[in-house]
Amino acid sequence: MPDVFVNYRTGDEEATATLIEHELSRRFGSDRVFRASKSIPPGQRYPQELLTAVRRSSAVLVVIGERWAEAKSRNGGRALDDPEDWIRREILTALESSALIIPVLVGRATRLDSEALPPELADLADYQYCRFSHRNSRSDLTRLANDLADLVPQLAAADSDRPHPPEEPTTAPVGNTAGEVRGTQSHARDVSHRLRGSIGHLAGDLGTFVNEPRGPVHTGQGEQHNGPRFSGDGMGVSYVAGDNSGTVQQSSGREPRHEDEGR
Repeated sequence: MPDVFVNYRTGDEEATATLIEHELSRRFGSDRVFRASKSIPPGQRYPQELLTAVRRSSAVLVVIGERWAEAKSRNGGRALDDPEDWIRREILTALESSALIIPVLVGRATRLDSEALPPELADLADYQYCRFSHRNSRSDLTRLANDLADLVPQLAAADSDRPHPPEEPTTAPVGNTAGEVRGTQSHARDVSHRLRGSIGHLAGDLGTFVNEPRGPVHTGQGEQHNGPRFSGDGMGVSYVAGDNSGTVQQSSGREPRHEDEGR
C-alpha cells in the first residue's frame, strides 16, 4: 500500500513529478510512493488502481506547473472543469479522504486562487503549499522528503537517510579452557585492570600473583603469625613492628653490676 501519491498532469511538469517520485522512492522505498506510469502493472484496470491508491495514501502531492490551471481537455475546454479529467478526479478523491494534501508549485507557478478554480476544487487553495525549483532541486527535494517524514510516521520509520543511534559495544563471551580447577582461578585475558592489594591465580603455568600488598602475605602452606617481633639476650630487648624502617630499642631488666660499685 502506498503512503505517498504523486498527482501530476501530462504535459505540465511531468518530468518534475518523476524526479520527486524517484527521490522519495530512494528514501522511503519504491512501494511507498505511487506514480501512475510506474506503479500500475500491465493488464490492470487503471481507473480502479488510481482511485484506490489515492484513498489508501497518507499524503497526496499535487504537482503544479505554470500551465496546470489552464491546460485544455480534448474537447477544447479547461481540463479542470471536465468531470472526466483524471487530475480533477484524483484531487476530488483526496479532498474526500483524510489524506494530507500538499500542492507543489514548480518554478514560476503562482499560488492557487480559490476563485480561479472550479467550485469543487476551491478547497485545494487552502492547503499550505511548498515550492520546487530546478535550480535548488537537491535542497528542495530534501526539504520535501523531510517534511513528509515529519508528518507521516510510517515514512519516518522507513527513511533510509535518518540518522541511526550508535550501536552499544558488545563483550565477546570468554570460554573456559582450564579444565577442572580447585580453588579460585582467573584467566590471564580477564586481568585487564589493576587490583590493589589482591591475590589471584592465573590458569596455566603462570601461578599465583600478588599485586601491591598492603599487609602480610602468605601464599604457601601452614600457619602464619603476624604479631610483633622481639629480639635480645634478656637484658635488652629490640622491638620492631608495622612499617618502621629503622630500629626501636628498649632496655629492661637488671644491668650487670660494675666492679667499682659500693666504693
